[in-house]
Amino acid sequence: MNGSSPKAAARRLAAAHALVRVVEGGRALPAALRAAAPEERGWVQEMAYGVCRWYYRLQAMLDPLLRRPLRKRDAPVRMLLLIGLYELEILGHPPHAVVHESVASAGRLRRPWAGGLVNAVLRGWLRQRERLLPGLEADLQARTAHPLWLVEHLRSAWPAQWMRICEAGLERPPMTLRVNLARTDRDAYCRRLREAGLQARPLAGLPAALVLERPVGAEDLPGFSQGLVSVQDAAAQLAAPILDASAGMRVLDACAAPGGKTAHLLEAAGGRLDLLALDREPARLHQLNATLHRLGWQAESRVADAGAPERWWDGRPFDRILLDAPCSATGVIRRQPDVKLHRCPEQIPRLVERQRHLLESLWGTLAPGGRLLYATCSVLPAENAEQIRWFLGTHADARAVAAVAGPVEVRAGGTQILPGTHEMDGFYYALLEKRNT
Repeated sequence: MNGSSPKAAARRLAAAHALVRVVEGGRALPAALRAAAPEERGWVQEMAYGVCRWYYRLQAMLDPLLRRPLRKRDAPVRMLLLIGLYELEILGHPPHAVVHESVASAGRLRRPWAGGLVNAVLRGWLRQRERLLPGLEADLQARTAHPLWLVEHLRSAWPAQWMRICEAGLERPPMTLRVNLARTDRDAYCRRLREAGLQARPLAGLPAALVLERPVGAEDLPGFSQGLVSVQDAAAQLAAPILDASAGMRVLDACAAPGGKTAHLLEAAGGRLDLLALDREPARLHQLNATLHRLGWQAESRVADAGAPERWWDGRPFDRILLDAPCSATGVIRRQPDVKLHRCPEQIPRLVERQRHLLESLWGTLAPGGRLLYATCSVLPAENAEQIRWFLGTHADARAVAAVAGPVEVRAGGTQILPGTHEMDGFYYALLEKRNT
């Protein structure tokens, strides 16, 4: 690490400003990182994701080292301090280099006092670490690096697994691929990876899934632009086999962007589906269409609210519906650590209400004998098992059916996959069938 390099200071400031956009501005991490220069992006991403992943612990480390809290307008200084603490405590970078480069970066913030504060705080942590660590371990929010409200929800819902769920949220997620089996096979694509100097291993029970030994940019995957492969977590790869849409069926993907599951449904049926894909956001629908184009599939897509079928439904019932419902995303925190910063307990009831509205609205578009797959990337029962119990209790024409996909058995009534199980993200699936009347 070159502490005096202008480039080093610039990338550190770029990471700090990205974090300000996330923490103070409510931006999603990928959007906040777009401003970073290409040559800075790898380092900036490591710092931004790392600080978000450990934010609640890092902030608890910082608080006793400050005489008074920093003002909101001085958020870039606070982010520089959190980055420095992340390097010192989590990454184990050389202390002298971290302090030197952090102070140099603070000197570029047009705050004459910032360099002295950064120097004092980071050196203060190094001197007082052993004295302060017991207090961090006694603070549940600091110990788990998760917001207290979420920890309490997890302890209530998963008394035997809550700590493991929190630990999984701090792990770096695997980069999992889905090979396009309509264009190649997994063994052949593994050979392509090896030729490109990349190593991968298959996941048992999922015929298209590969886990890369080390993450790379999607554009660096051989055949990515030609549609041979997609980046998709293993849990998300279960949707298509569970729903089991076969050739000739009329299918709705209700909340379809960014399109990975849409493409997988088409792939599994050889493209021979009458498929309608919806999303409320034009930009996200554009992303879905780009995904389908890259993979060589076609489907009707429409900007529409799935919860208002009177505005888009032509009256022809669907044989299969995939409802990948908007949710708290508490099952994918290891992949989207900014979820911990953006979610609050008051949002959960509103999400539950939206999910119920979608279930109610879409049920009327399902053909008798048809099946609807309800999916979330949440680990909160209010969005999952409790939601399905409510639906089955209020819809006499609905029944839950079991299915098996890869290493997961979806039981009647639904199945919760906890983060890290079979190397998967946290997901919930429930398969519902409309009775013939």
